[in-house]
Amino acid sequence: MTKLETDWQLGMMPDFDPIEMKRRIQAEVLLETKGMTDEEIREYFRLASERAALRRKASARLQVAKNQT
Repeated sequence: MTKLETDWQLGMMPDFDPIEMKRRIQAEVLLETKGMTDEEIREYFRLASERAALRRKASARLQVAKNQT
């Protein structure tokens, strides 16, 4: 990623705080996995990974369709 790309992306969301987002997500995961066994936690993250992959694929398909019009 070039400096120009980074500068452009930072300007798109001036109120975005990545540290706050990271901490919020970590707190949510901690609450959702509290009391789970190691196996349950592994399954939790495996399913989360699958859902993220499906969202990325759907987003890519939408972008391709948008670019074709």
